[in-house]
Amino acid sequence: MSNFEIFWNRFITPGTLKSVLTGLQNTVIIAVFGLVLGFIVGCLLASVKLIPTKNIFVTVLKRIVDVYVAIFRGTPMMVQLLLLHFAVFAGVKIEPVVEVSLIFGLNSSAYMTEILRGGIDSVDKGQMEAGRTLGLSFTVTLVRVVIPQAVKNVIPTLGNEFISLLKETSIVSVIGLADLTRSFKAIADSTFEYFIPYIALALIYFVIVVIITVIIRLLERRFKKSEKR
Repeated sequence: MSNFEIFWNRFITPGTLKSVLTGLQNTVIIAVFGLVLGFIVGCLLASVKLIPTKNIFVTVLKRIVDVYVAIFRGTPMMVQLLLLHFAVFAGVKIEPVVEVSLIFGLNSSAYMTEILRGGIDSVDKGQMEAGRTLGLSFTVTLVRVVIPQAVKNVIPTLGNEFISLLKETSIVSVIGLADLTRSFKAIADSTFEYFIPYIALALIYFVIVVIITVIIRLLERRFKKSEKR
């Protein structure tokens, strides 16, 4: 029996197939939820960094955001996962997938902050001035006028962040959460054949990344067409 046949016979068993599908589901949920949470928090933090400095409260708030971003961007995702899981969330009754999604969202928000700040800076300053001239507040102008345009400018970068999150989910098995990597590792350990299972795992990640890339390119084309109208 070939190595591929050994792998395939193990892969198609009901228990293994269910484990792989559960791992795939958890992987996608963590990446998607992490991106959405990261985007929301990133928008808030980027907005704080762009608020005109008028008093000590705003200055302190900006420094807190700078420290937050520096910590999450300056430390490995693995360290953050272990620290938050065993120290912050220890003893807290929360679903493992939700916990890990929150951790990934916090990590992503630090990167999103800088991505969105750069996108907002790329928007013509006249847009903010026009909004303020019409009587809109700084916050309303930022949310309704500037940020939507900034998002269009950073769609490729947001896509890269999503892909990075997706690939980083491979580390969640260290805290016992079922994901794609853990599912295929179980297959490899049970068959003592490691090459084929990990090649299959790599192909699954590759296919998902290709799908995400295609979606991002379609979104870019759609936005470019809407700008030409």
